[in-house]
Amino acid sequence: MGVSLIFKIAAVGILVTILNQVLKHSGREEQAFLMSLAGLILVLTWIIPYIYDLFVMVQDLFTL
Repeated sequence: MGVSLIFKIAAVGILVTILNQVLKHSGREEQAFLMSLAGLILVLTWIIPYIYDLFVMVQDLFTL
């Protein structure tokens, strides 16, 4: 996992936060929720391979 992934996650978090606030202040709470959900799904798709690798390493550690 590189530093670039952390910066991408931070950038998505900042962008989603700004867009969420703009949408909430304009009275579009449903779109703000969907924007937050889309940001979460995007970040999870980036992180899932690393979580899978972690579980494989833990399984290899405890398997003799």
